Amino acid sequence: MTTDLVKTAANKANNTDEIGLSELFQAVWRAKFWLAGVSFLVAVATALYSLTLPNIYRSEALVTPVTEGAGGNLSSLAGQFGGIASLAGINLGGKEGNKTSIALEKLRSREFFFTFAEKHQVLVPLMAAKSWDPDSGQLILDGDIYDEKTDQWLRNVKHPRQPKPSLLESHETFLENLTVSEEKERGVIKISFDHVSPVIARAWVTALVADINDEMRQADIQEAELGIAYLEQQIEQTKISEIRSVLYQLIEEQTKTLMLTNVKPEYVFETIDAAVVPELKLKPGRAIMVIGAALLTGILGVGIVLIRLVLSKEA
Repeated sequence: MTTDLVKTAANKANNTDEIGLSELFQAVWRAKFWLAGVSFLVAVATALYSLTLPNIYRSEALVTPVTEGAGGNLSSLAGQFGGIASLAGINLGGKEGNKTSIALEKLRSREFFFTFAEKHQVLVPLMAAKSWDPDSGQLILDGDIYDEKTDQWLRNVKHPRQPKPSLLESHETFLENLTVSEEKERGVIKISFDHVSPVIARAWVTALVADINDEMRQADIQEAELGIAYLEQQIEQTKISEIRSVLYQLIEEQTKTLMLTNVKPEYVFETIDAAVVPELKLKPGRAIMVIGAALLTGILGVGIVLIRLVLSKEA
């Protein structure tokens, strides 16, 4: 009898401590105006904040690695005279497969960016851009960062940063907005850049493709010219007809390669789909920000109601 009374009392206590869905729903319903009000205020604050964020546009180009078609006889000569050619610093077919990887790494490199930044004057639009006026098509600069009239940088930064951004700092910002994705199965590469100005985004993507093609071409031209000069020097120094014949063949093939290299503007990457000025912004997604903030606030509010309900049960 005593045992039954204890079990009954324990069951009542457990039932008292347990919170059913109906009880939770009633508590949430009683707090509905508070939850709705807080969620509304957070949504309004998020909307106002999102309006202060500039629109970011993405322009992208689709390119494909250029297949090396100039090496016809070079490939056959590689097995026979590869050792002799290597002495002259000449590559007879082993480098082409790495050209794409080398070009992509150069595209992200500091040295390439330093040259690119100086050539296209990217420092101000990269580091001081605030927004873009679609009506006038003009880039709006942040006056707290850069004074366009006096051409002075006004940033208030701590050491080692300087008011005028260094090329190293600018390179970091550049990489944050540059996206290079390679789809090896399709054999294509997508190069894109994000900026507040869709015009600048498109111009820089186009310039990136052109500049990396030109840099790789110039490097190969220089290598071929040095190789030819070396081979010509060796011809003058040797009297053995067989070796002279080999050296002449190497010079002939390098001359052909040099000629084809000079006439190919798209040397490493061939453009399949050129970059265009985007019409729609990439981010921010203001509607998603507002809805997400409101939903998150509502969920947190329900959690607070649940905690208060549990605490009231334990009291």
